[in-house]
Amino acid sequence: MLTKTEAIVLHSLKYGDQRAIVDLFTRDHGRVSFIVSLPRSAKGRMKKQYFQPLTLLSIEYDFRPQSQLQKLREVSLLQPLASLHTDPSKLAIALFLSDFLYHALRGEQQNEPLFDYVVSGIEWLDSCRDRFANFHLVFLMRLSRFLGFYPNLDHDDDNCCFDLRAATFTEHPPVHADFLMPEEARHIKRLMRMDYVSMHLFRLSRSERQRILQLLLTYYRLHLPDFPELRSVDVLQELFS
Repeated sequence: MLTKTEAIVLHSLKYGDQRAIVDLFTRDHGRVSFIVSLPRSAKGRMKKQYFQPLTLLSIEYDFRPQSQLQKLREVSLLQPLASLHTDPSKLAIALFLSDFLYHALRGEQQNEPLFDYVVSGIEWLDSCRDRFANFHLVFLMRLSRFLGFYPNLDHDDDNCCFDLRAATFTEHPPVHADFLMPEEARHIKRLMRMDYVSMHLFRLSRSERQRILQLLLTYYRLHLPDFPELRSVDVLQELFS
């Protein structure tokens, strides 16, 4: 089935001398893997820069559900990104988020609200000039809404614990060990109040930002099967120190 759609680059892996396996999150078919022939010169249609992390593409391909690797027919930039791949701080965030999404969206089917959320986040970060050190924290917190485990606020009290498994605040600690005591549960509540516009008003120390990221990654690992440790975390934490 010939398909024209929009896509987000999640991951690219060199495969032989002139080919790469590229994982994209598409509007029409969700997560899809492609085998791409890369040109030897800058004049080729499949330019290498198209497959940088979180690049927004317009693609055309013959979708074959039984095939593990699809083949791109046409590809072009959906929207040029002005600073995401040239600003060192934004690039570090992009590398982390593409690494995170590569694992978090594994097996994800068509989900247009999720696709639009990721695109809007990429566009916002690309256009932002400064004060975006908390961006990745806000992005991960709000992403959980689209994946089905955004925290429940039925018990909104500063003395509540947060049950990481049940994704809810609770007056008493659960019987299992995957929960946060009230002091750390407040980090989750504070994060839920942030958005991209207001996040710079919530001043976080280096240790707080690192701890919140650790909590979020633990939260995702409890809800997504086989979610691994991410190597890109160390680079990100060193950057926003």
